Amino acid sequence: MALDRRLEVLAVCGVGMGSSLMLKMTAEDALRSLGVDARVENTDVSTARGMTPDVVIGQGMHTAEIAGLAPVVITVSDFMDKDGLEARLRERLTEEGWL
Repeated sequence: MALDRRLEVLAVCGVGMGSSLMLKMTAEDALRSLGVDARVENTDVSTARGMTPDVVIGQGMHTAEIAGLAPVVITVSDFMDKDGLEARLRERLTEEGWL
């Protein structure tokens, strides 16, 4: 069953500035390619802990800190790899029944 509302996505990095902003833009492109209506925010790990997103995307070095924060947690190593992120999002959103 597809999600009947806008998907809430967080792009997370340690400080919530440069790399999370790059990841946000990559995620927006990937989600647009998938035809997913999503709102993507970029933030730091500490702030993310107080939020309730559907999807969290972040570096592997923050995996322990973001695990369990959302139903879908995706780790990335290359913030600019749209195709790789799109494939991971397709896989995980399909598993959740949101795509």
